[in-house]
Amino acid sequence: MIRVAAVGDIHMGLDSQGLLRPAFETLPDCADLLLLAGDLTRHGTPEEARVVAQEVRDLPVPVVAVLGNHDHHDEQPEKVTALLQDAGVTVLEGEGTVVECAGTRVGIAGTKGFGGGFVGRSAGEFGEPIMKEFVRTTRRSADSLHAALKELDDEGCAARVALTHFSPVADTLAGEPPEIHPFLGSYLLAEAIDTAGADLAVHGHAHLGSEHGMTAGGVRVRNVAQPVIRRAFNVYRLGVA
Repeated sequence: MIRVAAVGDIHMGLDSQGLLRPAFETLPDCADLLLLAGDLTRHGTPEEARVVAQEVRDLPVPVVAVLGNHDHHDEQPEKVTALLQDAGVTVLEGEGTVVECAGTRVGIAGTKGFGGGFVGRSAGEFGEPIMKEFVRTTRRSADSLHAALKELDDEGCAARVALTHFSPVADTLAGEPPEIHPFLGSYLLAEAIDTAGADLAVHGHAHLGSEHGMTAGGVRVRNVAQPVIRRAFNVYRLGVA
């Protein structure tokens, strides 16, 4: 049994130092790894990223993250990524990584994702160039997630997790105004997860949403935005053969 701790949307600022560290230091007692589902900072500044880095530096469990839209706001995502990597965090964007948990290979495929909406009410690649690029951005994210999940399967991982910031399903948006659903996620991410295969999908972004959902193919989806789970992290269990 693999225990996956996850949280997103912690939105740390310069006044947040030490806020989550005490809880994170309990991770070895309850989890085998920690996933961070984006929006780790408030405005994506290097100064805020340093605060996040100190919260997770030298934790005794692997830490894997994706960035969120807030982490891009200051237009320095490369610096945010570098600061987190310097603290030992594996930051994914269209890639996969393998972590060893109690002798078991667990694969994490990660991408920020993007919006576009869900089946029956989704944007299409039609019309103005900027509209086409909006949808293509999501499609590229979904394609990279699919490729990363397939590669992890080829590497013989006993379990695979899809880590995104934007939601792959509408289920976990229940509670959010329907008018903004197209800006909270896309069905293309769920299609990538279902066609490539995964044991769990974790995302954030939807502060007013719901925790539990499922893809059409039966993959569990969990919204771990901190305003939803209302704690430092939640723990999910993956059965492995």
